[in-house]
Amino acid sequence: MSQTHVMSEIQKLELEIIEKKRQLSELRKGIEGEQVENYTFVTSHQKPVTLLELFGNKNELLVVHNMGKSCSYCTMWADGFSSVYHHIIKKASFVVSSPDSPADQENFAAERRWIFPMVSTKENSFKEDLGFVLEGMNYPGVSVFTRDEDGKIFHHAKTFFGPGDDFCSVWSFFDLLPSGYEEYRPSKKMNEKTPFQLTNNIAIQVQDYEKARQFYEQTLGMELIETNETETQFTLNGTHFYMEKCEDAKQKVFFEFAVEDVDSIKDSLLHQGCSITKKYNEKSLMIEDPYGMNFHLFESK
Repeated sequence: MSQTHVMSEIQKLELEIIEKKRQLSELRKGIEGEQVENYTFVTSHQKPVTLLELFGNKNELLVVHNMGKSCSYCTMWADGFSSVYHHIIKKASFVVSSPDSPADQENFAAERRWIFPMVSTKENSFKEDLGFVLEGMNYPGVSVFTRDEDGKIFHHAKTFFGPGDDFCSVWSFFDLLPSGYEEYRPSKKMNEKTPFQLTNNIAIQVQDYEKARQFYEQTLGMELIETNETETQFTLNGTHFYMEKCEDAKQKVFFEFAVEDVDSIKDSLLHQGCSITKKYNEKSLMIEDPYGMNFHLFESK
């Protein structure tokens, strides 16, 4: 078969695929929604939230069914969602669910630098009722919901995720390579060159606490997540800022690193002249290095 003929066949198939996708989209739009209950979840910040509340100010909602931090494939899909999240939410609300505990979700999302909201399905039957648990096994995918003016929620389309689908661009790029994607296995570690994985959490100590809170929210445009008398949490472009009231003359800035083995990393850091300034537990420490950096070190497996 000549090269010209092969290229012609490729172009023909590409056009056919585009047309089939258009037809598939039209069929999905015609699905009449089935009313579902207003499930209650727990956010990665340990707050209860209902399915209706996940809509925010939108009438359409995309909920991803992620298998959790133990699945390197689901992790790679979610890495991609983070890069397009700010585009998606201009049209519809978007949430990633998983069976992990809220605490695990919070730590893993920080390590991966994910910016989308997450909810835990650990304590409800959401994933089972939507058909994403088959023969006792969790499966990844996405469900589409709408709400009406009376607050009723309807489940419309759903689809499963897998290598070669349209929800992870990695496979489409690999599919162009002569070697294909069949032998590729994703890694959960973002940077193989270092055991330290920088998270998207930054803590700052401030004086004039009330004025600082107003400045960061009103002048810099940070989104206020929650606040109390001594600490305020903001977020901006996917980075989480924790502002702490401090009466000392010297305020500090704290970064955060996730590692796979706190014990071995801790021993190495102490040998290099670092010191432990606070110990939350055996796997969560505040560290000060001899050169001026302060950071939270925690174990994430």
